[in-house]
Amino acid sequence: MTFNTLEDAAKFYKDYSKATGFSTRVQSTNKKGNEIKNQLITCSRERKWKSKISPTEKTNPSVGLNYPARIYIHILKDIGIWIISKIVLHHSHPCCPNQAEMLKQHRELSMFVRHTIENNEEADIRPSKTYQSFVAAAGGHRELNFIEKNVRNYITREVRNVLELDDAKEFGKYLLRMKEKNQNIFFELELKKDQSIKLAFWADARSRAACEYFGDVISFDTTYNTNR
Repeated sequence: MTFNTLEDAAKFYKDYSKATGFSTRVQSTNKKGNEIKNQLITCSRERKWKSKISPTEKTNPSVGLNYPARIYIHILKDIGIWIISKIVLHHSHPCCPNQAEMLKQHRELSMFVRHTIENNEEADIRPSKTYQSFVAAAGGHRELNFIEKNVRNYITREVRNVLELDDAKEFGKYLLRMKEKNQNIFFELELKKDQSIKLAFWADARSRAACEYFGDVISFDTTYNTNR
């Protein structure tokens, strides 16, 4: 079996793992310079581990197992395509195809779910309420291919991040409008590459006049002791 890219080969194994009832992870990648030569993808439970708890202190002793399911992928340089050179299908643990969607790798939020989360967040509906609405609509937790944590993560990483970027732009527009109303207002706004605020300073006409009259400035360090 051949693939045009390494990503296509990895996706093939990921789709297979979802249909079979397990998840995958990249265990090792060999490179020559900046180019990948081959890659080993295994079952995500494949590892040998040793418990930090002494066996004599354990109430239910257990041992680590080695899960051999894996594929080896490498590139044929002459023709520039990827092939699976070796595959091991055996697992030393039971696979559950019916519950594969609940494995972390296979959890997905559809466009409809994302749009609903965004609308509910804008309406100040709590994430727990949003998730419960999905549960009720689907007919139970088992009918969903995501959990409440995925809803919260999406809000934190995507929705609120976008809102913060919009806030920076709107703040800049607000300062410009204030400048148009009163030319004595001074401000300086500097954004980072991701359009978030790096530096912001402003002083209205009254503050500038007071500073010129009294000649004193009080500065507050709002970041003091926050990283300790």
